[in-house]
Amino acid sequence: MTHGQYPRACVFTCGDSRVPAEILFDQGLGDLFVVRTAGEVVDAGVMGSLEFAVLGLGVDVLVVLGHENCGAVGAATDVLDGAEVPGGHQRTLVEQIAPSILEARVAGHTEHADYERHHAAATVSKILQISPAIKQAVDEGKTALVAARYRLSDGAVETVKTIGI
Repeated sequence: MTHGQYPRACVFTCGDSRVPAEILFDQGLGDLFVVRTAGEVVDAGVMGSLEFAVLGLGVDVLVVLGHENCGAVGAATDVLDGAEVPGGHQRTLVEQIAPSILEARVAGHTEHADYERHHAAATVSKILQISPAIKQAVDEGKTALVAARYRLSDGAVETVKTIGI
């Protein structure tokens, strides 16, 4: 293992300390390539990391994992409902998550859990939209993309959307 890594999956999840990907999926050292940001917010560094996982490491599956009681989704929801926009770089989190919540509301959803599910699925769509390399890997059947949501309340991981393989 000291001469390289050979994970079979990449998990892009929230930075929330209650969402330990290796434990949730019963995986050991070297089994997962994990990328974390608050609220699964995508930026250039995240996209570079995800493309490395798919193209450089050849992972079979890329999972976007949201979770129950996500504070970033909650903050974006609060702002849409009239709360003050946070300052500094936290504003970026709200700005990137808010469109997912608005789309969920247009689709008739009103529950926080639905916003979390929709955000995970929207993030999968965004990844495919902004990364031709990942889209090609999915289209060629080399990698699958999965949106999922971890329920803190009972420890289950629910699949929201699957694309590929």
